[in-house]
Amino acid sequence: MPRIYYLTHPQVVIDPAVPVPHWPLTEEGRRRAGLFAERLAGGSVTAVWSSVEQKALDGGAIISARLGVPHRIDPDLGENDRSATGYIAPPEFWEVVAQFFGKPDESVRGWETARHAQDRIVTAMRRLARDEPTRGDLVVVAHGGVGELLMAHLQGVAIGEQDKPQHPGGGCWIEIDRANFRLLGGWSSLPD
Repeated sequence: MPRIYYLTHPQVVIDPAVPVPHWPLTEEGRRRAGLFAERLAGGSVTAVWSSVEQKALDGGAIISARLGVPHRIDPDLGENDRSATGYIAPPEFWEVVAQFFGKPDESVRGWETARHAQDRIVTAMRRLARDEPTRGDLVVVAHGGVGELLMAHLQGVAIGEQDKPQHPGGGCWIEIDRANFRLLGGWSSLPD
């Protein structure tokens, strides 16, 4: 049974002077992406996908290079669009995130709505599950926010009621049955 491993990118270099989509992985994030690749080495992964954001590109490149498989890019795998505000420092950021999940049909501070982001990520994931020309397992390196929205869809629960990744730095994954687009298990976290 081919699977899709949906991985949230691990730790990033947070730089308020740089647009969020351009933040790269930290050395720790790069190391943890390598650990994920090691976990899958010798398996049946035939392609890696990522969003166009640097942190996801970095993770995808590390995993595809280690596994010797193609790395493909789909902009629809991107995080919810927060360009209206750019960087917001914690704890205010977490307050806005709570509003994003709590009011899924409203734009919070000009952000993409949670409902729209969920439709986008689910459509993108279904498309690559169906259309990826290789027939083996796939790795998708993307983002935590849309990962939670994907999880809500897969669990059949309302946005905001889904299981959440437990590692604060990312590097968490779920497994999806590629043929039936069905959740195979809850969130797992890479070791530190």
